[in-house]
Amino acid sequence: MFRRFYGLREKPFSKTPDPRFLYLSRGHQEALARLQYAVEERELALLTGEIGSGKTTISRALMDSLDDSCRFCFVFNPVLSPLEFMRVVARGLGIENPAGDKDNLLYEITGELYRVHNQGGCPVVVIDEAQLIPGREMLDEIRLLTNFQLDDNNLLCIIIMGQPELRKKLIDPVFEPLLQRIGVQYHLQPLGLEETMEYIDFRLMVAGGKPGLFSPEAVQMIFELSGGVPRRINAIATTALLVGYGRDTAWIDDEMIEEAGRELAIRGLP
Repeated sequence: MFRRFYGLREKPFSKTPDPRFLYLSRGHQEALARLQYAVEERELALLTGEIGSGKTTISRALMDSLDDSCRFCFVFNPVLSPLEFMRVVARGLGIENPAGDKDNLLYEITGELYRVHNQGGCPVVVIDEAQLIPGREMLDEIRLLTNFQLDDNNLLCIIIMGQPELRKKLIDPVFEPLLQRIGVQYHLQPLGLEETMEYIDFRLMVAGGKPGLFSPEAVQMIFELSGGVPRRINAIATTALLVGYGRDTAWIDDEMIEEAGRELAIRGLP
């Protein structure tokens, strides 16, 4: 609809975590670099950030930045029992029919980890939305995964991603053994005003458009309404493009951003 009107090949502000659209702000560069280091050293890493800050997109970019020796296992829904979690990990490692009891399951996982290690590979377990993990047992299971190691090296890398409340949860003294094993951690901050402008222009260009489609005043209002959170920026910018298309105007100004903000508020979106 508005894509052809604005000379775009695809939607510039899609909700999907496409690494092509990852704008590497200073914070995102730092987060990606730390996760790359965690994989290289097979560390347990913690990445947190507000809803929509780009954590999942960074994990996809991490996967794309590494070679085929790294085997990724994504756990998107961590609301699991410890046994269910271990079976998900086992499948991610390539074990087609994981055992239903823990003893045999651990035996299968151990064998697969040693096999991958001997071939020069590195399994990477990425646990998304980790703030949803229920109870202590699951987090203990994650900690126990770090016990798979040789004398001088771990056999896998584990990346835990979640919203800021995950850090608050981990402060509890009962999770001290897990905290002590976290070798790499980072918290993603929202974008600043200048980064918000660069983010919008970057995504427009990736989508086949030209920078400068949004006026400086429009960008300022987007920044104020979104708080610099990328997912909120996407929602406001997409709605503003629809408003602009409806008005048959080639430039998005602050008045259209204001209307987009009102429309999102009516729809119950932040």
